[in-house]
Amino acid sequence: MKYRTLGRTGWKVSEISFGAWAIGGTWGKVDDRESLAALHAALDGGVNFFDTADVYGDGHSERLLAKLKKERKEKFYIATKAGRRLNPHVAEGYNHRNLTAFVERSLKNLRTDAIDLLQLHSAPTAVYYMPEVFAALDDMVRAGKIRHYGVSVEKVEEALKAIEFPGVQSVQIIFNIFRQRPGELFFTEARRRQVGILARVPLASGLLSGKLTRTSKFEKDDHRHFNRHGEAFDRGETFAGVDYETGLKLVEQLRRLAPVDVTMPQLALRWILEFPAVTCAIPGAKRPAQVQENVAAADLPHLPKATMKKIQALYDRRVRPLVHHYW
Repeated sequence: MKYRTLGRTGWKVSEISFGAWAIGGTWGKVDDRESLAALHAALDGGVNFFDTADVYGDGHSERLLAKLKKERKEKFYIATKAGRRLNPHVAEGYNHRNLTAFVERSLKNLRTDAIDLLQLHSAPTAVYYMPEVFAALDDMVRAGKIRHYGVSVEKVEEALKAIEFPGVQSVQIIFNIFRQRPGELFFTEARRRQVGILARVPLASGLLSGKLTRTSKFEKDDHRHFNRHGEAFDRGETFAGVDYETGLKLVEQLRRLAPVDVTMPQLALRWILEFPAVTCAIPGAKRPAQVQENVAAADLPHLPKATMKKIQALYDRRVRPLVHHYW
Protein backbone atom coordinates (compact mmCIF):
# COMPACT_ATOMS: atom_id res chain seq x y z
CA MET A 1 0.00 0.00 0.00
CA LYS A 2 1.12 3.53 -0.73
CA TYR A 3 0.00 6.67 1.08
CA ARG A 4 -0.73 10.28 0.12
CA THR A 5 -1.17 13.41 2.23
CA LEU A 6 -4.78 14.47 2.82
CA GLY A 7 -5.10 18.21 2.33
CA ARG A 8 -3.39 20.22 5.04
CA THR A 9 -4.20 17.70 7.78
CA GLY A 10 -0.76 16.13 7.70
CA TRP A 11 -2.43 12.69 7.58
CA LYS A 12 -0.97 10.06 5.30
CA VAL A 13 -3.90 8.04 4.00
CA SER A 14 -3.95 4.86 1.95
CA GLU A 15 -4.31 5.33 -1.80
CA ILE A 16 -7.00 2.68 -1.79
CA SER A 17 -9.33 3.30 1.13
CA PHE A 18 -12.67 1.80 2.14
CA GLY A 19 -16.14 3.12 1.37
CA ALA A 20 -18.68 1.84 3.89
CA TRP A 21 -21.92 2.60 2.06
CA ALA A 22 -22.33 -0.99 0.87
CA ILE A 23 -22.05 -2.48 4.38
CA GLY A 24 -24.61 -0.02 5.69
CA GLY A 25 -27.54 -0.28 3.33
CA THR A 26 -29.19 0.26 -0.09
CA TRP A 27 -26.85 -2.28 -1.69
CA GLY A 28 -28.91 -5.38 -1.09
CA LYS A 29 -28.42 -7.94 1.67
CA VAL A 30 -25.41 -7.65 3.95
CA ASP A 31 -24.05 -9.94 6.62
CA ASP A 32 -22.37 -8.23 9.58
CA ARG A 33 -19.86 -11.02 10.07
CA GLU A 34 -18.82 -10.77 6.43
CA SER A 35 -18.80 -6.98 6.60
CA LEU A 36 -16.50 -7.03 9.63
CA ALA A 37 -14.27 -9.55 7.90
CA ALA A 38 -14.03 -7.15 4.96
CA LEU A 39 -13.12 -4.30 7.31
CA HIS A 40 -10.42 -6.42 8.95
CA ALA A 41 -9.11 -7.40 5.51
CA ALA A 42 -8.83 -3.72 4.64
CA LEU A 43 -6.66 -3.05 7.68
CA ASP A 44 -4.60 -6.14 6.89
CA GLY A 45 -4.02 -4.72 3.40
CA GLY A 46 -2.76 -1.38 4.68
CA VAL A 47 -5.98 0.64 4.45
CA ASN A 48 -6.08 3.36 7.11
CA PHE A 49 -8.96 5.54 5.90
CA PHE A 50 -12.62 4.54 6.08
CA ASP A 51 -15.49 6.62 4.74
CA THR A 52 -19.04 6.31 6.05
CA ALA A 53 -22.15 8.42 6.72
CA ASP A 54 -24.82 8.71 9.36
CA VAL A 55 -27.49 7.56 6.90
CA TYR A 56 -25.74 4.38 5.75
CA GLY A 57 -28.06 1.85 7.31
CA ASP A 58 -29.31 4.60 9.65
CA GLY A 59 -25.91 4.64 11.37
CA HIS A 60 -25.25 0.92 11.03
CA SER A 61 -21.96 1.29 9.15
CA GLU A 62 -20.75 3.83 11.73
CA ARG A 63 -21.41 1.29 14.46
CA LEU A 64 -19.55 -1.42 12.54
CA LEU A 65 -16.53 0.87 12.29
CA ALA A 66 -16.74 1.52 16.03
CA LYS A 67 -16.59 -2.23 16.54
CA LEU A 68 -13.58 -2.48 14.24
CA LYS A 69 -11.77 0.18 16.25
CA LYS A 70 -12.45 -1.77 19.41
CA GLU A 71 -11.13 -5.00 17.90
CA ARG A 72 -7.93 -3.62 16.35
CA LYS A 73 -4.99 -1.68 17.73
CA GLU A 74 -3.85 -0.02 14.48
CA LYS A 75 -4.51 3.69 14.10
CA PHE A 76 -6.89 4.56 11.29
CA TYR A 77 -9.06 7.48 10.29
CA ILE A 78 -12.85 7.51 10.01
CA ALA A 79 -14.62 10.09 7.88
CA THR A 80 -18.37 10.40 8.23
CA LYS A 81 -20.99 12.69 6.73
CA ALA A 82 -23.93 14.77 7.89
CA GLY A 83 -26.93 16.41 6.29
CA ARG A 84 -28.89 13.74 4.50
CA ARG A 85 -30.97 13.03 7.60
CA LEU A 86 -32.80 16.28 6.90
CA ASN A 87 -36.39 15.85 5.74
CA PRO A 88 -36.98 17.81 3.66
CA HIS A 89 -33.38 17.95 2.50
CA VAL A 90 -33.12 21.72 2.00
CA ALA A 91 -30.34 24.27 2.41
CA GLU A 92 -32.06 25.94 5.36
CA GLY A 93 -31.68 22.74 7.34
CA TYR A 94 -27.90 23.07 7.35
CA ASN A 95 -27.89 25.21 10.46
CA HIS A 96 -25.83 25.12 13.64
CA ARG A 97 -28.50 23.31 15.65
CA ASN A 98 -29.11 20.51 13.15
CA LEU A 99 -25.44 19.98 12.34
CA THR A 100 -24.62 19.78 16.03
CA ALA A 101 -27.35 17.17 16.55
CA PHE A 102 -26.06 15.10 13.63
CA VAL A 103 -22.51 15.26 14.95
CA GLU A 104 -23.58 14.22 18.44
CA ARG A 105 -25.41 11.23 17.01
CA SER A 106 -22.37 10.17 14.95
CA LEU A 107 -20.10 10.57 17.96
CA LYS A 108 -22.34 8.15 19.81
CA ASN A 109 -22.44 5.67 16.90
CA LEU A 110 -18.67 5.81 16.48
CA ARG A 111 -18.05 5.66 20.25
CA THR A 112 -15.58 8.50 20.10
CA ASP A 113 -15.07 11.99 21.51
CA ALA A 114 -14.10 13.59 18.20
CA ILE A 115 -14.84 12.83 14.55
CA ASP A 116 -11.68 12.66 12.44
CA LEU A 117 -13.27 14.17 9.33
CA LEU A 118 -16.86 15.39 9.02
CA GLN A 119 -18.22 16.00 5.52
CA LEU A 120 -21.34 17.78 4.38
CA HIS A 121 -23.30 15.07 2.59
CA SER A 122 -24.35 16.02 -0.95
CA ALA A 123 -25.80 19.28 0.32
CA PRO A 124 -27.99 21.42 -1.93
CA THR A 125 -25.93 23.78 -4.09
CA ALA A 126 -27.18 26.79 -2.14
CA VAL A 127 -25.33 25.57 0.99
CA TYR A 128 -22.00 26.40 -0.62
CA TYR A 129 -23.09 30.03 -0.77
CA MET A 130 -23.90 30.13 2.96
CA PRO A 131 -20.81 31.16 5.00
CA GLU A 132 -22.71 30.55 8.23
CA VAL A 133 -22.68 26.79 7.54
CA PHE A 134 -18.90 26.70 7.45
CA ALA A 135 -18.73 28.99 10.47
CA ALA A 136 -20.75 26.37 12.35
CA LEU A 137 -18.24 23.71 11.33
CA ASP A 138 -15.40 25.97 12.50
CA ASP A 139 -17.17 26.23 15.85
CA MET A 140 -17.29 22.46 16.15
CA VAL A 141 -13.58 22.19 15.39
CA ARG A 142 -12.85 24.70 18.16
CA ALA A 143 -15.13 22.76 20.50
CA GLY A 144 -13.18 19.57 19.79
CA LYS A 145 -16.19 17.71 18.35
CA ILE A 146 -14.55 17.33 14.93
CA ARG A 147 -10.87 17.41 14.02
CA HIS A 148 -11.30 18.47 10.39
CA TYR A 149 -14.10 18.96 7.92
CA GLY A 150 -14.73 18.67 4.21
CA VAL A 151 -17.56 18.17 1.75
CA SER A 152 -19.00 15.41 -0.38
CA VAL A 153 -20.48 16.91 -3.53
CA GLU A 154 -22.43 16.04 -6.65
CA LYS A 155 -21.19 18.81 -8.95
CA VAL A 156 -17.89 20.41 -9.89
CA GLU A 157 -19.51 23.81 -9.29
CA GLU A 158 -20.13 22.84 -5.66
CA ALA A 159 -16.58 21.58 -5.25
CA LEU A 160 -15.07 24.79 -6.59
CA LYS A 161 -17.25 26.92 -4.36
CA ALA A 162 -16.59 24.78 -1.26
CA ILE A 163 -12.82 25.13 -1.45
CA GLU A 164 -13.13 28.90 -1.20
CA PHE A 165 -13.78 28.32 2.51
CA PRO A 166 -10.39 28.02 4.23
CA GLY A 167 -11.46 25.31 6.68
CA VAL A 168 -12.37 22.80 3.96
CA GLN A 169 -9.66 20.12 3.99
CA SER A 170 -11.15 17.66 1.52
CA VAL A 171 -13.65 17.23 -1.26
CA GLN A 172 -15.26 13.90 -1.98
CA ILE A 173 -16.47 13.78 -5.57
CA ILE A 174 -17.46 11.14 -8.11
CA PHE A 175 -14.43 10.52 -10.28
CA ASN A 176 -13.89 7.46 -12.42
CA ILE A 177 -13.34 6.43 -16.03
CA PHE A 178 -16.99 7.28 -16.74
CA ARG A 179 -16.96 10.62 -14.85
CA GLN A 180 -13.88 12.62 -15.80
CA ARG A 181 -14.95 16.24 -15.55
CA PRO A 182 -13.47 16.81 -12.04
CA GLY A 183 -10.02 16.14 -13.51
CA GLU A 184 -10.12 19.43 -15.36
CA LEU A 185 -10.38 22.79 -13.57
CA PHE A 186 -11.29 21.42 -10.15
CA PHE A 187 -8.19 19.24 -9.74
CA THR A 188 -5.99 22.19 -10.62
CA GLU A 189 -7.67 24.45 -8.06
CA ALA A 190 -7.70 21.78 -5.35
CA ARG A 191 -3.96 21.19 -5.72
CA ARG A 192 -3.31 24.92 -5.63
CA ARG A 193 -5.22 25.24 -2.36
CA GLN A 194 -3.83 21.98 -0.91
CA VAL A 195 -7.25 20.37 -0.62
CA GLY A 196 -7.50 16.58 -0.51
CA ILE A 197 -9.59 14.77 -3.11
CA LEU A 198 -11.47 11.58 -2.24
CA ALA A 199 -12.60 9.79 -5.41
CA ARG A 200 -15.96 8.25 -4.64
CA VAL A 201 -18.02 5.80 -6.71
CA PRO A 202 -14.70 4.77 -8.30
CA LEU A 203 -16.18 1.61 -9.83
CA ALA A 204 -19.39 3.31 -11.01
CA SER A 205 -21.60 1.27 -8.65
CA GLY A 206 -19.95 -1.94 -9.79
CA LEU A 207 -20.32 -1.23 -13.49
CA LEU A 208 -16.54 -0.83 -13.85
CA SER A 209 -15.95 -4.05 -11.93
CA GLY A 210 -16.68 -5.94 -15.11
CA LYS A 211 -18.75 -8.40 -13.09
CA LEU A 212 -22.21 -7.15 -14.05
CA THR A 213 -24.16 -8.42 -17.03
CA ARG A 214 -27.47 -7.80 -18.74
CA THR A 215 -28.99 -10.54 -16.60
CA SER A 216 -27.64 -9.28 -13.26
CA LYS A 217 -30.42 -8.96 -10.70
CA PHE A 218 -30.48 -6.30 -7.99
CA GLU A 219 -32.53 -6.59 -4.83
CA LYS A 220 -35.36 -4.14 -4.22
CA ASP A 221 -33.41 -2.27 -1.54
CA ASP A 222 -30.37 -1.88 -3.83
CA HIS A 223 -30.13 1.62 -5.34
CA ARG A 224 -29.05 0.01 -8.61
CA HIS A 225 -32.60 -1.31 -8.78
CA PHE A 226 -34.58 1.74 -7.66
CA ASN A 227 -32.48 4.81 -8.56
CA ARG A 228 -31.31 4.34 -12.13
CA HIS A 229 -33.11 7.48 -13.23
CA GLY A 230 -32.77 9.46 -10.03
CA GLU A 231 -36.02 8.34 -8.46
CA ALA A 232 -34.65 8.50 -4.89
CA PHE A 233 -31.57 10.74 -5.10
CA ASP A 234 -29.20 12.15 -7.70
CA ARG A 235 -29.04 9.74 -10.62
CA GLY A 236 -25.31 10.36 -10.93
CA GLU A 237 -24.87 8.28 -7.77
CA THR A 238 -26.00 5.14 -9.63
CA PHE A 239 -23.68 3.81 -12.34
CA ALA A 240 -22.11 7.32 -12.35
CA GLY A 241 -25.12 8.49 -14.37
CA VAL A 242 -24.30 6.26 -17.35
CA ASP A 243 -27.07 4.22 -18.94
CA TYR A 244 -26.67 0.62 -17.79
CA GLU A 245 -26.75 -1.05 -21.20
CA THR A 246 -24.37 1.54 -22.64
CA GLY A 247 -22.04 1.06 -19.69
CA LEU A 248 -21.87 -2.70 -20.19
CA LYS A 249 -20.81 -2.24 -23.81
CA LEU A 250 -18.14 0.27 -22.83
CA VAL A 251 -16.77 -2.04 -20.13
CA GLU A 252 -16.15 -4.71 -22.76
CA GLN A 253 -14.04 -2.22 -24.72
CA LEU A 254 -12.18 -1.20 -21.57
CA ARG A 255 -11.52 -4.81 -20.64
CA ARG A 256 -9.37 -5.15 -23.75
CA LEU A 257 -7.17 -2.29 -22.54
CA ALA A 258 -6.29 -3.89 -19.19
CA PRO A 259 -2.66 -5.02 -18.89
CA VAL A 260 -2.00 -8.73 -18.44
CA ASP A 261 -3.09 -10.03 -15.01
CA VAL A 262 -4.88 -6.76 -14.16
CA THR A 263 -8.59 -7.16 -13.40
CA MET A 264 -11.24 -4.66 -14.42
CA PRO A 265 -11.66 -3.24 -10.88
CA GLN A 266 -7.90 -2.85 -10.65
CA LEU A 267 -7.73 -1.11 -14.03
CA ALA A 268 -10.45 1.33 -12.92
CA LEU A 269 -8.74 2.05 -9.59
CA ARG A 270 -5.24 2.25 -11.06
CA TRP A 271 -6.56 4.77 -13.61
CA ILE A 272 -7.75 7.03 -10.77
CA LEU A 273 -4.39 6.80 -9.02
CA GLU A 274 -2.63 8.09 -12.14
CA PHE A 275 -3.88 11.56 -11.13
CA PRO A 276 -1.54 13.13 -8.55
CA ALA A 277 -4.28 15.48 -7.32
CA VAL A 278 -6.27 12.51 -5.99
CA THR A 279 -5.58 11.60 -2.38
CA CYS A 280 -7.32 8.24 -2.48
CA ALA A 281 -10.01 6.16 -4.14
CA ILE A 282 -12.69 4.81 -1.83
CA PRO A 283 -14.25 1.68 -3.36
CA GLY A 284 -16.88 -0.12 -1.36
CA ALA A 285 -16.73 -3.82 -0.52
CA LYS A 286 -18.89 -6.38 1.22
CA ARG A 287 -16.45 -9.29 1.28
CA PRO A 288 -12.74 -9.76 2.06
CA ALA A 289 -11.97 -11.00 -1.46
CA GLN A 290 -13.28 -7.75 -2.92
CA VAL A 291 -11.10 -5.76 -0.54
CA GLN A 292 -8.01 -7.76 -1.43
CA GLU A 293 -8.60 -7.25 -5.15
CA ASN A 294 -9.10 -3.52 -4.63
CA VAL A 295 -6.06 -2.87 -2.45
CA ALA A 296 -3.79 -4.69 -4.89
CA ALA A 297 -4.37 -1.83 -7.35
CA ALA A 298 -2.15 0.44 -5.25
CA ASP A 299 0.86 -1.78 -5.88
CA LEU A 300 0.42 -2.07 -9.63
CA PRO A 301 2.82 -0.24 -11.96
CA HIS A 302 1.69 2.94 -13.68
CA LEU A 303 -0.60 2.42 -16.64
CA PRO A 304 1.17 2.93 -19.98
CA LYS A 305 0.61 6.36 -21.53
CA ALA A 306 -0.84 4.67 -24.59
CA THR A 307 -3.48 2.98 -22.42
CA MET A 308 -4.37 6.27 -20.72
CA LYS A 309 -4.81 7.89 -24.15
CA LYS A 310 -7.07 5.10 -25.35
CA ILE A 311 -9.24 5.36 -22.24
CA GLN A 312 -9.47 9.11 -22.73
CA ALA A 313 -10.45 8.66 -26.37
CA LEU A 314 -13.18 6.19 -25.43
CA TYR A 315 -14.54 8.62 -22.86
CA ASP A 316 -14.46 11.55 -25.26
CA ARG A 317 -16.21 9.60 -28.00
CA ARG A 318 -18.77 7.56 -26.08
CA VAL A 319 -19.26 8.94 -22.56
CA ARG A 320 -18.59 12.68 -22.58
CA PRO A 321 -21.78 13.52 -24.54
CA LEU A 322 -23.86 11.56 -22.00
CA VAL A 323 -22.61 12.83 -18.64
CA HIS A 324 -19.92 15.50 -18.84
CA HIS A 325 -22.18 18.55 -18.82
CA TYR A 326 -24.50 17.33 -16.04
CA TRP A 327 -22.12 17.23 -13.08
